[in-house]
Amino acid sequence: MTDKTIHIEVLRYRPELDQEPWLQGFDVPYSDDMSVLQGLQYIRDYLDGTLAFRWSCRQAICGSCGMMVDGVPKLACKTFLRDYPGTLRIEPLNHFPIERDLVVVLDDFIDKLESITPYIVPKEDKPLSEGEYKQTPAQMDWYAQFSGCINCLLCYAACPQYGLNSDFLGPGAIALLHRYNQDSRDGASEQRMALLAAQEGVFNCTAVGYCSEVCPKAVDPANAVNLNKTEVAKDYFLRFVRPKGACK
Repeated sequence: MTDKTIHIEVLRYRPELDQEPWLQGFDVPYSDDMSVLQGLQYIRDYLDGTLAFRWSCRQAICGSCGMMVDGVPKLACKTFLRDYPGTLRIEPLNHFPIERDLVVVLDDFIDKLESITPYIVPKEDKPLSEGEYKQTPAQMDWYAQFSGCINCLLCYAACPQYGLNSDFLGPGAIALLHRYNQDSRDGASEQRMALLAAQEGVFNCTAVGYCSEVCPKAVDPANAVNLNKTEVAKDYFLRFVRPKGACK
């Protein structure tokens, strides 16, 4: 057992007991290979079994353990206690209602995710007997980076515009939308373009870029937003140069 100890302050909120969130401190022994998630698990297992937080894979794949670590959106499983000597503060993700302790309500993001049609809509249906919908490696390269999103919501916690206006579609949903729009097998880009061009779409973004800084998978949602600002503007101006009755 290590002789090193870190003081972890955890934001607590139990709706049946607390009128407001409050901070509770715990002294946790740790070694250099312990993650923030393991620190929280120690608290739950040995100090306070009522502490609530989300986690699953412990390998930065599922995206469940997103939280504010000393004010920065991070995955708890990918962040280590050794980098925070002294005192560490852990809070739920910014900009989301707190359900309990470090657990936030995800309903708004789920609604946004469903709205973008997050799956391939074939350009034309064909029977199974005709085989797969194929694409080349070069065609896959157009969207591969944006397919790495794990829905961890760190980008939403980092986005000042989403904090001011939760109607904003947001960086994560736009990155995923871009992934499907760039897929050569998909035929639903026109309906998704309406979401991008809407009042709550890409032009709500104020180009801070912090969403890409905190992304644990280097998806670069800020780039997806900027690329689609160009696409929306191009789509708008092309309306004036297309001959009447021309196909889109």
